[in-house]
Amino acid sequence: MTSSKDSTAALPRSRDADRSQLAILAAAREEFSEHGFAGGRVDRIAERADMNKRLIYYYFGNKDDLFLAVLEGTYADIRTAEQKLRLTEIDPVEAIRQLVSFTWHYHVDHPEFISLLSSENLQRAEHLKRSSRIREMNSPLVQLLDTVLERGRRDGLFRAGIDPVQLYVSIASLCYFYLSNNHTLSTIFGRNLRAPKAMAQRLSHMIDMVLGYVMH
Repeated sequence: MTSSKDSTAALPRSRDADRSQLAILAAAREEFSEHGFAGGRVDRIAERADMNKRLIYYYFGNKDDLFLAVLEGTYADIRTAEQKLRLTEIDPVEAIRQLVSFTWHYHVDHPEFISLLSSENLQRAEHLKRSSRIREMNSPLVQLLDTVLERGRRDGLFRAGIDPVQLYVSIASLCYFYLSNNHTLSTIFGRNLRAPKAMAQRLSHMIDMVLGYVMH
């Protein structure tokens, strides 16, 4: 039987382990977002986290498993933030407007999200295919959007037959492509598409496009 003293002594070690894993994940997110999965190095992650490299392997197994943990954490962050919008509690038109605005600002504020997704697509989603959590994370979002669309349809605001998955992919794509290709697009068109005015115009354009599609 474990004594009370032994249990108390174990608590700091448990907290230290949690802090160590969080530090490793934060360092890994920075490393992989800067260098991609292929270019990311466990040695540099250890340096960033100020951690012994052996601890990384102890907690996460190998580089592939660490990258998967980073991806899962990245998706969990955006899904958690989306849930805070409470879209089912507001007017359906405003809910769609807020979802587009949120998705845009999240991509702008979290460039590592774009970098990590781009890297995983180069890997043909080999890491995410092994995840037992990723689909569970995304299903609440689909249900949330489906509820908003159905409310809008019942109120006579939205047309019927809109696939929530297709709609969300379109919203995310409108944000993702503009930002991930900003350097090339700005060069090709001779305009600073990252200028505040251009960014505001982009958001307004996306909202108009999405609402134009869903509404009667």
